[in-house]
Amino acid sequence: MKACHEAARKSGHRHSIHEEAVVVLSQEGFPGDQYLLRLQAPLTAAQAHPGSFIHLQCHDMLPMRRPLSIMRVDAQAGWIEVLYRVFGAGTHRLAQHQAGTRLSLLGPIGKPFVLHPERPRPLLIGGGVGIPPMIFLAAQIHQSADPWQPLLLMGSETPFPFSPRPSQIMIPDLPPDIIAAMPLMEDWEIPSRLASGQPRPGCHTGHVTELAQHWLKGLDRQQCTEVEIFACGPHPMLAAIARLAAEFALPCQVSLEEFMACAVGGCAGCAVRVQTPDGLVMQRVCVDGPVFDAAAVFP
Repeated sequence: MKACHEAARKSGHRHSIHEEAVVVLSQEGFPGDQYLLRLQAPLTAAQAHPGSFIHLQCHDMLPMRRPLSIMRVDAQAGWIEVLYRVFGAGTHRLAQHQAGTRLSLLGPIGKPFVLHPERPRPLLIGGGVGIPPMIFLAAQIHQSADPWQPLLLMGSETPFPFSPRPSQIMIPDLPPDIIAAMPLMEDWEIPSRLASGQPRPGCHTGHVTELAQHWLKGLDRQQCTEVEIFACGPHPMLAAIARLAAEFALPCQVSLEEFMACAVGGCAGCAVRVQTPDGLVMQRVCVDGPVFDAAAVFP
């Protein structure tokens, strides 16, 4: 552990990573083996930003932690929420914990998303377990005094971990029958729409990138200059979004999903190829990312 923290210090992110003892406040299960976990984690809640993740102990009998994206925080109350899907022994054990269980985490980790006021129409795209960072980013926009005009698009092959409802916020450039929205976004008055590979009421049947392309095609030239894309999801989805961003000449930030061992830069097991002004280099998703310029990782 000491070696991992030393690697994090050398990477320039040492100040932002804590090893914190946390307590499970609640855990709620959803269809598709999905779980919403709320943890009392005041140090992490105080420093987390959209795109940050934690490296969480799943059980005291399992030495390897699991990286989980932060979905929501309440810095004042000192809690964070993560949404995860059971996949393997670690998350299977994690799903069994009840309120009051004590765990350990490292966090918050990673470079976050950065909003730019000169691009006041952020397009947020989340796919599957890549949805949580987009909700965190939407929360930041909701709490901001700046006049943002966001749109959140979400796609999932499994049932959504919430009950979609017909939106009361119209989006002129999308088909009128695509009306399913996330209730939390409706409460925040942020327009959202859903896509699924399975036919679901009010959802676009197909890829979430198709919804994004349809919306972008409806914008005029001036509106298009105000858009920046933010995305998190599986690799093929992010590659498609990078192509879409290039097609419309838009800046695009993507959060990569990679398997991690230490999550603080010590093992380099999550390294990916990144195009820089000095050429192609290997960078670590955990501390050099997870947020990257889409054009740099999907040239």
